[in-house]
This record gives sequence, structure tokens and C-alpha cells, in this order.
Amino acid sequence: MRKKVFGADDQQGSPVKRDPSETTRRAPSIKAYLLGALHDGTFSSNKRFRISQAGTDWLKVLQGLFRRIGYNSWIYKEGKDRRVYVLETLADFLDFHFDPLRLETDEERIGYIKGFFDAEGGIPRKEKARFYIQLVQNDREKLEKLKFILKKLGIETGKIHNPSKSVDPDYWRMYVLAKSQQTFLGKIGSLHPRKIEVLKRRMVI
Repeated sequence: MRKKVFGADDQQGSPVKRDPSETTRRAPSIKAYLLGALHDGTFSSNKRFRISQAGTDWLKVLQGLFRRIGYNSWIYKEGKDRRVYVLETLADFLDFHFDPLRLETDEERIGYIKGFFDAEGGIPRKEKARFYIQLVQNDREKLEKLKFILKKLGIETGKIHNPSKSVDPDYWRMYVLAKSQQTFLGKIGSLHPRKIEVLKRRMVI
């Protein structure tokens, strides 16, 4: 059973009328961010892009970004007894097979990496744990491309590796090197409310 939490005016996800100059100026980097964030998403049987979370904080950020570039989306609670919320949209620029090497500007590359980090990146939640920044993905080739982009942005990463082939042979990750962590946080950063709060507590931003 679905319970709608935050909705759009048009449930079909058609573009919302916006200031053309604002959309033109902001669209490339925002679209890049949302394409990166899509790595946390799925495609439903009714042809809608879906991103699920335990809460609504990040989903509301995503909904605001879709709205800024003229696309509708809606958020609902999935199931009566579950704390799972879903954002759905029909935004036609989204593409699970998008190649980030097609991005033309550093602003777009930064947006894409930021979205990917918010969806698939990891940082320690415990304040006493050694700080790290990791990016994980089942697609090793995608991580290779991100590694290449990060290097172009002046951010060094470690070796792409599989922590345990016996547990999951298709699980790959890489860490941002310690010497590049501040550069990553300053240049890439995050729009994910939980990550922002953790980073503030760690006093690294």
C-alpha cells in the first residue's frame, strides 16, 4: 500500500513551467547530479524511475532539483509498516546506461561525482573511526571512469578492489587517498543531509 507524502502537481512527471534562463543556466550540472544519484535507483514495471530511502530528507533534495529544471516527481511511503520512502519520476533525461565520459565541463563532472557519492559513497558514521571516503559499485568499468574523472579534477584515488570475492564477486570499491580527501570535500562535497551532518561533526567541512 502506498501513502503519498510529497507530490507534484502533475502525476505524469511532465515538465513544470520554469524561468527559461534559470533552467538553461542550471540544468547541465543539476542533470549531471541526478544522473549520478540514479545509481541508487531502479526502473519500475510502469516505466518510472524510482529511488528508495529509509527517510525523506535526501528524496526531498532530489525532488527540489527535479523541480528546478522543470520536471515533476513525487514521494510516497511504501508499505504501511515499513519506514521506506520512494521518489518516482518520468524525467526523460535519466539513463541508467549514461556514460560519464560524455560530460563536457568540470561543473558537470563535479555534479555527477557528487550525485554518485551521495548515492553510492561511504564515510564513517562513528566519530572515533578513522576517516575515509569510499565509492562503491557493482560495475567495475564505471568505477574506472570515475577514477579517470576524479584524476582530471585533481583528486587521487586508490586501487579499485573487491573486498571479498567469496561474499560478492561483483562488488567493487575504491578509496579517495588521504591527501585528496580535503580536495574532494571542497570541490565535490555533498547534498545528502545525513552526509553533510556527519561531515560537520567530523569537522572536515
